[in-house]
Amino acid sequence: MSTKGYAVVTGASAGMGALFAQRLARDGHDLALVARNGAALEALAARLRADTGRSVDVVAADLASEDGLRRVEDLLRGRGDVAMLVNNAGVGSMRPLLDSDAGELTRMIALNVTALTRLTHAALPGMVARGAGTIVNVSSIVAIATEMMNGVYGASKSYVLAFTQALQHELAGKGVRVQAVLPGVTATGFWDTLGHPLARLPADWIMDAGELVDAALAGLRRGEAVTIPGLHAPERWDAHEASRRALATLFGNARPAARYR
Repeated sequence: MSTKGYAVVTGASAGMGALFAQRLARDGHDLALVARNGAALEALAARLRADTGRSVDVVAADLASEDGLRRVEDLLRGRGDVAMLVNNAGVGSMRPLLDSDAGELTRMIALNVTALTRLTHAALPGMVARGAGTIVNVSSIVAIATEMMNGVYGASKSYVLAFTQALQHELAGKGVRVQAVLPGVTATGFWDTLGHPLARLPADWIMDAGELVDAALAGLRRGEAVTIPGLHAPERWDAHEASRRALATLFGNARPAARYR
C-alpha cells in the first residue's frame, strides 16, 4: 500500500499517544510507537496492523534515560521518510515544589523538555532537506495557567509552547509545520498516576481523549500553529498573541524606565 509517510509517536502505549497512533494509521501512515511499556506497545501494534494493514514498529525506550533517548534519535536521523513526529510523552505532578522529590523533578524536565527538544532536533534536518514534515508538540493549558499545578510541570509545558512558537518562526518557508497542542483536563490515566482521580474534578471540565486527539488533528488540518481544543472563543487566543507580540516591541530601550531611576 502507498503511505503518507512514517510517523513516530512517543508516549504511545496508552491514552492520547495510543489514540494519535490509531488515527494516523487509519489515515495512511506507517508508524513507530515509542514508550517504556514494550508489552503494551506490542499489543497496540498488533491491533493497528490487523485493523489498518499499516507497518508498525515498536521501540520500547525510556526517553528520560540517555540510552533510550539516543535510540529514538538514531531512528529519526537514520530514516529518510519521517513525515511526522508526535512528541506526546510527558509526566506531570500536582505536588508543590517543597513537597517534591528532586529526582522526580529532574525526570520531569528530562522527559517533558530535554527529550522533546532532542527528538525534534533529530527529526528536523531530514524534514528540512525534503521541504516537508510535521512536528506535533503536546503541551498543556498549564503552559498559560502556570499556577494550576506543580511549578516545574507548568514551566516545562510553557517551554514546549515557547519552543514550538520559536520553531514556527525559524522554519517559516522551509515546508515544515510545527504545531503546539494545549489539552485541558482529559480522560486518560494521567490523573490516576498523579493520585488525583478524575472523579474529584467537575464532569464538565473533562474532555474525552478521542475527541481531544481528533480536535488536535483537525487543528493541524486547519493550519493552526497553536490548538487549544477546550477554548471555545479562539478570538481570545488571537488577542492574547497580538498583545504579546506588541509588548515585545517595547523592550528595546537604552535606558531603564523612569520608575527605576
